[in-house]
Amino acid sequence: MSRRPDLTTMGTKIAKAVFLVAAMMFFAVLALDIATPTLVLCIMALSTRLVSLDLPVARKYGGEAA
Repeated sequence: MSRRPDLTTMGTKIAKAVFLVAAMMFFAVLALDIATPTLVLCIMALSTRLVSLDLPVARKYGGEAA
């Protein structure tokens, strides 16, 4: 007599696999949700620093035309 696998055991394995995939997708999207605003804020901070740099080319010296 051959023994067949129990359907509840197979269902539990499938449910665990589905839960694992869903959890992986959730945390992958969560990481992107955090990384994207961080990247945007870093670019904004760098652009602010670049604009506010005191470059010698942009300085006006007394008596010189612009």
